[in-house]
Amino acid sequence: MKRNILLIVLTVLINSVVVLGIVKLNSGSKDRVSDTYVYSDESGSVRPVVQNVTISGENPDFVYAAENSVNAVVYVKVVKRAEKSQTPPSIFDYFFGYGDGVPREMIGTGSGVIITEDGYIVTNNHVISGATEIDVTVADQKTFKAELVGTDPATDIALLKIDAKGLPTIPMGNSDNLRLGEWVLAIGSPYGLTSTITAGIVSAKGRTMQSNQREFKIESFIQTDAAVNPGNSGGALVNVKGELVGINTAIISQTGAYSGYSFAVPVNIVSRVVEDLKSFGSVKRAVLGITMTNNSEDLKEQMKLSSSKGVYITEVAKGGAAATAGVKEGDILESINSEKVKNSASVQEMVNRYRPGDVIELGIIRGEKSLKLKATLIAKETQEMNAYNINGTVNLLGATLATAPKEELENLDLKYGVKIIKLERGKVRDAGIKEGFIITYVNNNPVTSPQDVAAQVKKSRRSILIEGFYPDGRLYYYAVGL
Repeated sequence: MKRNILLIVLTVLINSVVVLGIVKLNSGSKDRVSDTYVYSDESGSVRPVVQNVTISGENPDFVYAAENSVNAVVYVKVVKRAEKSQTPPSIFDYFFGYGDGVPREMIGTGSGVIITEDGYIVTNNHVISGATEIDVTVADQKTFKAELVGTDPATDIALLKIDAKGLPTIPMGNSDNLRLGEWVLAIGSPYGLTSTITAGIVSAKGRTMQSNQREFKIESFIQTDAAVNPGNSGGALVNVKGELVGINTAIISQTGAYSGYSFAVPVNIVSRVVEDLKSFGSVKRAVLGITMTNNSEDLKEQMKLSSSKGVYITEVAKGGAAATAGVKEGDILESINSEKVKNSASVQEMVNRYRPGDVIELGIIRGEKSLKLKATLIAKETQEMNAYNINGTVNLLGATLATAPKEELENLDLKYGVKIIKLERGKVRDAGIKEGFIITYVNNNPVTSPQDVAAQVKKSRRSILIEGFYPDGRLYYYAVGL
């Protein structure tokens, strides 16, 4: 009996020593947090249970990044003078002081980031759009008149220049290396509160935002939960090393104030745009010449595809870089220069890294085959010009348009019109229009050439209304969604 009691006591002592040793071992590690539990099993033996949670690195310290970045973020004030009204002033204009012929001023504010010691500053295009005067206030409260070097509405980036030397700057980082969950700081002037710093994590990469406008956009935003409000636009997004990784540009909010979602243009896009704006005053942008949609398992089943990777090519622009390289409608674009394509936004971002004349390798899946095609990128303007063939036709929305022959116009008692001489898969055919149709009006505007039709389509946002005749004299109206 005494022997059993002694054995139990000895067992408890040994287990206690083991538990103390484990706790001490774990408490000495900076990168590990341990929860230790002790319990007895049915035999009365005491066993320790240790749960380890590994923490890579130490707790984030924002002091270095904040102190080394905040002085390079500036306050931007813009003055927009409204044009004098073309209508005679009313009695209300005189009462409220608007009848004196003096243009009214509107004041806007934002932020900017100094990227060179001699005064080049990056901000958002929407911050300075329409400005007649731009003032920049730096960290020591000196204010400078800023010159607008150039803008790029497609990426919402603008470049300013002030006459100053020895300014503090933020070194450029690499936004491609950002990881989900990584800490970042947003620095700017929300509501006029200069040098405001907020912290958050990278919530997502490659985000796009829906818009009703049809402007050409290149969007691959960094999404964070760092608080960003009106006035932060054009400010810096920096990592814990104090490197610039993005330019804060937008929020999603029902109220106009921050509600958990903020977006920044990746610095790798910014660097490319700034380089062109400094050298040429505008961006020399290359295009691939495809219309695409994100691939998925659902699309794979629907279209009987062999892969759900990359993007599905729905249309190839005639005369574009992709068409010249041999890309076809229905192909899957899987990679660009061996870098995997995640979605359509990533394609835009990758192509935007190159200039017209650069050659890139496209990884294509066509049926069960994998192809490697070389594409020589061309300028957006060149692609648009290539759409106008030598014979005067225009390829638009799947339709080939040409000026209607004089004899056909005379037979229909028409003075002008544009004939659809060929139809392929596209929005025109989807609307029910057939070959041979002669377009006379688009959105109630007369069209005498294919270029007139293209101009009306370019001005429209959601749809166009087409009016015209078939060769047998039937008058039809069609609505074509864009």
